[in-house]
Amino acid sequence: MTGMLASVNSLEEALLVLSADVDIIDLKQPALGALGALDIANVKQIVAEIDGRCPVSSTIGDLAMQPDPVFNAVKAMAETGVDYIKIGFFPGDEWQGTVKKLSVLTQQNLALIAVLFADTQPDFAIMSLLKDSGFKGVMLDTMDKQKGSLTQQMAKMEIAQFVKQAKALKLLCGLAGSLRLEDIPELMPYNADYLGFRGALCQGHDRVGRLNKQAVIQIRRAIKNLMPYRCQSAFQLSVQ
Repeated sequence: MTGMLASVNSLEEALLVLSADVDIIDLKQPALGALGALDIANVKQIVAEIDGRCPVSSTIGDLAMQPDPVFNAVKAMAETGVDYIKIGFFPGDEWQGTVKKLSVLTQQNLALIAVLFADTQPDFAIMSLLKDSGFKGVMLDTMDKQKGSLTQQMAKMEIAQFVKQAKALKLLCGLAGSLRLEDIPELMPYNADYLGFRGALCQGHDRVGRLNKQAVIQIRRAIKNLMPYRCQSAFQLSVQ
């Protein structure tokens, strides 16, 4: 089953998408970048209010891939009680060294999600290292939101290969990146575990704007209508 991830930046937005029956609530601050982070205190408050009714993920911010800063940010975010922690694999820097250091945390049963950016020509070979290092999943996103959606920035064959490779490694797999309503029929056949949305859920499709509940419901309905049947999402199963 392909579920819906909705990115929110406040408790008010989190409760809104919860009422729309999304599959995972993703906490981030779009105004601070591709994976801008919310304050730790805000994340703790939202996690407490959601109280296990829906899986919650959170980003650690647009950090350079340096072992110590990323490790410390992940460790701090883990104390909030989120179910998943998303880490952006930005171009350059120490990918392998950072992954190796983070393996200490995966051994403590933290569920880490690596975010690769389609518009930076990522090497999908990193997924084998992620699996060996205990990562829970991998996500394909876009870094420059001004260049269009994921489907406009990466060829269909490459998106399909990403999903196929992630599933072969038994990693949770997500697709995001300025996704629009019209992207859903194109992406659903790949059978990713979830599709992630922010801009399409906001008034005027402005990712830093306010969420529009009707847009959330419309996206949720479009995904459900393309499913052959309804069952629990991979995210829900993995946190039980």
